[in-house]
Amino acid sequence: MVRIITMPVLLFLMVLPAVAQSEVVIQAAGDVMLGGRWEQQMAQDGYFHPFAKIAPELKKGDITLVNLEAPLTSRGKEFTDKKYRFRVKPQAAAALKKAGITTVTLANNHSMDYGPQGLLDTLQQLDKAGIGHVGGGENLSAARKAVVYDIRGTKVALLGYSLTLPLEFWAGEKRVGTAPLMEKMVKDDIAAARKQATIVIVTAHWGEEGKIRLREYQPRLARMMIDAGADAVIGHHPHILQGIERYKRGIICYSLGNFAFAHKSKIADRTLLLRLHFDGDKRTAELLPVNILHKEVGFQATPLSGKKADEVIARVKKLPPAKLAVRKEGERWLVGF
Repeated sequence: MVRIITMPVLLFLMVLPAVAQSEVVIQAAGDVMLGGRWEQQMAQDGYFHPFAKIAPELKKGDITLVNLEAPLTSRGKEFTDKKYRFRVKPQAAAALKKAGITTVTLANNHSMDYGPQGLLDTLQQLDKAGIGHVGGGENLSAARKAVVYDIRGTKVALLGYSLTLPLEFWAGEKRVGTAPLMEKMVKDDIAAARKQATIVIVTAHWGEEGKIRLREYQPRLARMMIDAGADAVIGHHPHILQGIERYKRGIICYSLGNFAFAHKSKIADRTLLLRLHFDGDKRTAELLPVNILHKEVGFQATPLSGKKADEVIARVKKLPPAKLAVRKEGERWLVGF
């Protein structure tokens, strides 16, 4: 009788190691700004229009992160001590959700363009739409807080920081704002996130607009974050692609450039959708080239394939700080890390 009960148990235990751990897919894209001088056209076409061709790809991630480069508000006091100020009507939040965006970073130089009220309205709209957010809050503690997801038993933590001016946008103990990228604070936050999650992703708003060269501090701080326990560092702000670097057991994307951005820039012509695959000890970054050149696609990010996609990858491979080794498998471009 004992053997009859024991055998099925043994067989069950023998089968368990053969069950593959469920892969976690985390995606990141660049800057999203659906207002500014082209706001009327954005509203007329519908805020989902910029995502219509790329949404099927965005929905392939368990987590899909973008940099939200404008507050979602119709209120607030405009911060006039800077050249460019943006805001987007609150209904745009529903379009982000529909497109497959699960998470945004608010740690940038535009989240406070319409003051504390603008950022607080943004937080409310994102919560209402069911979109996670990092890098901004009603005070410094809230802005530093990680958003943590449980993906089929694997915990994933995301953090967001800004190293861009104006300083008035940075959060304080009792001041609404964005999380500043201060080295000790970031190390502490990554360590705390590591206690909650198996995978830690950090976003950083930094660098020089329109330049492929990196500022001195970017590699230093990015590598510090990996050393502190981050698995990936995702950069924004330059509005164009900057280099990708493998560092130890992590990957660094210094800038993903624009993504769905109301612009007609000639230099912001291509971007990447970064797709990170975590499967046990196996880690792979997949690079998906995207066309954002207005004269070719309008305000509608469009996936690239074939020769045009190859050209984007060839460009990325040459970007500093070092030549990137990318392997092609079929129509996929992969980087192990």
